[in-house]
Amino acid sequence: MAGGIWLIAGLGNPGKRYDGTWHNAGRMAVTELGRRHGISIKRRRFQGLTGEGTIDGVRVRLLLPNTYMNLSGDSITRAMAFEKIPPERVIVLYDDFDLPLGRIRIKDQGSAGSHNGMKSVLSYLPRHRFPRVRIGIGPLPPGDVIEFVLAKIPAAARETLDQALADACDAVELIVRGDQQRAQERFNQKG
Repeated sequence: MAGGIWLIAGLGNPGKRYDGTWHNAGRMAVTELGRRHGISIKRRRFQGLTGEGTIDGVRVRLLLPNTYMNLSGDSITRAMAFEKIPPERVIVLYDDFDLPLGRIRIKDQGSAGSHNGMKSVLSYLPRHRFPRVRIGIGPLPPGDVIEFVLAKIPAAARETLDQALADACDAVELIVRGDQQRAQERFNQKG
């Protein structure tokens, strides 16, 4: 399995209406990862946008599901089936308002919490361990949750979020190199 391909998926919603919203933090992180490694994520496939390349010599497929958040698992499992990628070689990046803005957390198991995108992924991959990179967008302000996650990210928060996206990319690079433990030690304690 050492030479197998990794699937790296960034959850979010497609279309201009959702660009630059909190709920697209996972999508933004994977887009940034593609930029870092010269991987174009433009091909329409697996009900999403995808691109293939390498990170430090390791083959990766980047995926931005276009199914809307609540059906993310469908896009991810189509890509897994096509490439015969086992769950442990799938990394899912997504926003989390239970984590403070600027923080990321790496785990390979657990519930989806209140995140509908992860609920969808876990409905296809129940009981499977796979790396997840949660990107903090919290704390949740008073008011409507959906209104908040679909709101545009204010300029004042952008620098902090951009640092978290960079950390998420660094974490993914460590994971595909086989160093998830180091990624967890480095980022889960950061504060």
